[in-house]
Amino acid sequence: MESSGGDGAAPEPMATEPSVIGGSSSGGSKTTDGTSADYYFNSYAHFGIHEEMLKDTVRTKTYMKSIYDNKHLFRDNVVLDVGCGTGILCMFAAKAGAKQVIGVDCSDIIEQSKKIVAQNVAETGLPDVITLVKGKMEDVVLPVEQVDIIISEWMGYFLFYESMLDTVLVARDKYLAPGGLVFPDKATLYISAIEDGDYKAEKMDWWDDVYGFKMSALKELAYVEPIVDVVDPRQVVTDAVPILTIDVQTCTVADLDFTAKFELTSQYNDHVHAFLGYFDTVFSHSHRPLVLPTGPEHKSTHWKQTVFYLRDPITCKEGEKISGELRCSPNKDNHRDLDIDIAVNFDGVHTKMDVKHEYKLR
Repeated sequence: MESSGGDGAAPEPMATEPSVIGGSSSGGSKTTDGTSADYYFNSYAHFGIHEEMLKDTVRTKTYMKSIYDNKHLFRDNVVLDVGCGTGILCMFAAKAGAKQVIGVDCSDIIEQSKKIVAQNVAETGLPDVITLVKGKMEDVVLPVEQVDIIISEWMGYFLFYESMLDTVLVARDKYLAPGGLVFPDKATLYISAIEDGDYKAEKMDWWDDVYGFKMSALKELAYVEPIVDVVDPRQVVTDAVPILTIDVQTCTVADLDFTAKFELTSQYNDHVHAFLGYFDTVFSHSHRPLVLPTGPEHKSTHWKQTVFYLRDPITCKEGEKISGELRCSPNKDNHRDLDIDIAVNFDGVHTKMDVKHEYKLR
C-alpha cells in the first residue's frame, strides 16, 4: 500500500467485460513513546516498502493504465491522491493532462516525493501542476474546495488491513465534487479453502518440541495470527466465493465492519487445513474497466494472500459443502488492525465440525 494521508468529468460508456492486468499474484521502527498510529506512518517513511510496491508490476501498471488510458477523464481536471507515497500516481495524473494534482501523505516520505517531483519537472518535462501536502487527510486544508477525481492505493492485506479506506472516504465526503470519480471504485473480497498440511506442520506443530521443550502457548498465538504468503493455486481445494463487495463511491465506514455467510464446495477428495482470503479491485470508470487481481491463480502481488489455519483439518469428498460465517471488524484498540472470526460447520462422510476460530491480523 501506499502510505496513508491520515486519520468532474462524466465517464464514457463502459465496456461490458473488464480486462485483467498482469495475470495471476513494512518496515520501520517504533519509537519508545510513539503510538500505533505513529508506527504506521513512520513505517512508510522507509524507502524499502515503497521499492516493494513500485516493483509490484501488477499493482503499479494497473494504476498507470487506468490513468493513461483515460486521459479524457483526467484532462483539465483537479486530481487528489490520498496517501501519495512516492508521488508516482500524482505524476501519472499530471502526465495524463490533469490541470492540478494534489498529493496528501502523513509520512516523512513526502519530503523525498517533493524532490522526485521537482526532478521530473526539471528533467523529464513533467507538467508543473503537482502540490504535495504533508499531514493527515482529516486535518489538512487543501488549496481547492473540490476535486474532480480521487485516486488512491488504499488496499491492505485481506483488503482492509491498515484501514486506509476510512481516510479515502473522509476525502470523498469532504472534497469530491458532485459527479466526481474515485479510482479504483469497487472491490470484492473472496474466500476459499486450501490443502496445506506440510507447511502447517512446519509452522504450527514445530512448537510441540522446541529443543526438547513444549511451547504450546506460542502455538496458540501462531493459530491466531493469519499468515500473508503466496499460495500455489494447486493447493486450492474448493471453489472461491465472494463474501463482500464494496462501492467506494457510496459506501460508509460502517460497511467495513461486516459479517458474511459463505458455502464452499470441495472440488476434490482432499484435506482442508486453512481458509484463504484475497481480493480484486476494479477501475470501473475506465473506458474499458480494469481489474487488479490478487488471487492465487494470478501473478503474485505484494498483497499475496491471507491464510487462516484451522486447528483440525477437514477431510472432504468432492462435492461436499463447507458452510461458514466470517466476521471482520477493526480492532477496538488500534483500528488499523483487524479482528476476524470464522465459524465453520461441516457435516461430511469423514469429518464433522462445528467450531469458531478467532484471528487477529496485526
